[in-house]
Amino acid sequence: MNAKQRKTLAAIAATPKRSDVLWSDIESLFRALGGDVSEGTGSRVRVALNGVRAVFHRPHPERETDKGTLKSVHRFLLAAGISSEETNASS
Repeated sequence: MNAKQRKTLAAIAATPKRSDVLWSDIESLFRALGGDVSEGTGSRVRVALNGVRAVFHRPHPERETDKGTLKSVHRFLLAAGISSEETNASS
């Protein structure tokens, strides 16, 4: 995982939730963590990571992810066993 992906993970875990995280950076993070990202119908994106599956909606026309989706992404990563502290320690 590169520095930008670590920053994205930290932004996802930040409290209060931010509104400036790009969806493309989140997809890059999923892939760097070993996740399988595939296109669904419309703006849906299917993600599988460590045996946990989720479906998210890619934001449009904006590039930034809204706070509600960031909360969902954070819960998904925690369920998949990923936390910002563990990733920072292993880097």
